[in-house]
Amino acid sequence: QVQLVESGGGLVQAGGSLRLSCSVSGTTFSTSNMAWFRQAPGKERMFVSAIDWRRGATIYADSVKGRFTISRDNAKNTVYLQMNNLKPEDTALYYCAIDTGYPVRIESSSRGYDYWGQGTQVTVSS
Repeated sequence: QVQLVESGGGLVQAGGSLRLSCSVSGTTFSTSNMAWFRQAPGKERMFVSAIDWRRGATIYADSVKGRFTISRDNAKNTVYLQMNNLKPEDTALYYCAIDTGYPVRIESSSRGYDYWGQGTQVTVSS
């Protein structure tokens, strides 16, 4: 059974930082691509960032480039999202997702991911 468990969300003032973690079990993390998505109230789920399994290549949504950094630790089966200079518009429920089985490219569409976590809330106050 594949499980993804996010942690690290919370309430922070604008300009602050948070680091999200997503721990994965039940599948081979080292040959899977990982991604973060977010969903604000009343809005659709949006892509934030992804990292591939082969070279650690990364992609980001334009809205977070230069502020967020995705990374992975294959020894700990964990992916991270370091979020700096947070803005009120970053407020959302953040989900991690996994694309298993040696994927050949990084996906920014939610349809490209096989399993999802339950999410962790990030709230940025102005």
